[in-house]
Amino acid sequence: MATFRFTVGPWNVHEGTETFGPGIRPTIPLEEKLKTFAEIGLDGVQFHDDDAVPDMNNMSEKAIIDYATDLKATLDKYGLFAEFVAPRLWFDARTNDGGFTASRKEDYDFAIWRAKRSIDIAKALGTNKIQLWLAREGTLCAEGKNPVEKIIQLRDAINTILEYDPNVLVLIEPKPNEPIDRSYCGTAGHALGLGAYTVDPGRVGVCIESAHSVLAGLDPANDMAYALALDKLWGVHLNDQNGMKYDQDKTFGVDNLRAAFNQVKVLYENNFGDRGKFECVGLDVKAMRTQPAEDCYRHIQNSKRIFELLLEKATRFDYKLQAECVKTHNFERLEMYVMELLMGV
Repeated sequence: MATFRFTVGPWNVHEGTETFGPGIRPTIPLEEKLKTFAEIGLDGVQFHDDDAVPDMNNMSEKAIIDYATDLKATLDKYGLFAEFVAPRLWFDARTNDGGFTASRKEDYDFAIWRAKRSIDIAKALGTNKIQLWLAREGTLCAEGKNPVEKIIQLRDAINTILEYDPNVLVLIEPKPNEPIDRSYCGTAGHALGLGAYTVDPGRVGVCIESAHSVLAGLDPANDMAYALALDKLWGVHLNDQNGMKYDQDKTFGVDNLRAAFNQVKVLYENNFGDRGKFECVGLDVKAMRTQPAEDCYRHIQNSKRIFELLLEKATRFDYKLQAECVKTHNFERLEMYVMELLMGV
């Protein structure tokens, strides 16, 4: 049976700030979050570069590494590991029109600097995974960029990352929209196609997020299966999504239980997690704005519990019945079996 290790990011416990309202919960210090993550049974932590080193733009390269080294000691204190580091390019004014696809050279150079520092931080934290959520790599104005030129520029940026450290693995986390209107790398197919034309395609894979697949009108389990078939599924971010609207990051399985079951099932059937501690089930979920401060980790606990309940059902799945139904094309029978399995009949 596959071994599943669960991770979250510090941003998954937040103040409740959103587009239409300010924060309503107090800020929790990072170490307090790490302590609670360990207490509720998580194995590791996902980091943006400035989660790990908050004032990195104003620090020397040595100071950045020293700060990250101290954070590694804190992770060790609570028995946690760092899963990946992701350059958070979309928060800076210099990359508000893209970092790796920036129109101005100085903005592109800043994005590359942050990417290289993310690699330095990752090494200090003990991981070689660099995650790229290409949040603004596209355009708000269709005529504002030459798309062919900018997609090549995006590939060249990934090449620079690969060449900076020969041990780095790049995980592209595709999303079709928001905050950018027209993404240059919106799906797993886009991401893997781009990776195939880098200097080292063997070091470029994907992280599939449930909600992002739904936003693209795709099935998350099939996206995961596509990447698994090509040996490129190096991470998952599980959550849920109520339709093709803004990115909601809802608790895993609360809106689409059958879709959630099939995500767990495809991971279970293909032994996801067996390659070691860095092959993780990420829970990229956010607390409801209404959630009280004293119970602001509940969404994480619920997501993990739903995964575990669905995993138990996946282990009981009747493959003999499935084969019989497939042989006779009796998919109504198979579908009802799945529904009864999920409903505990």
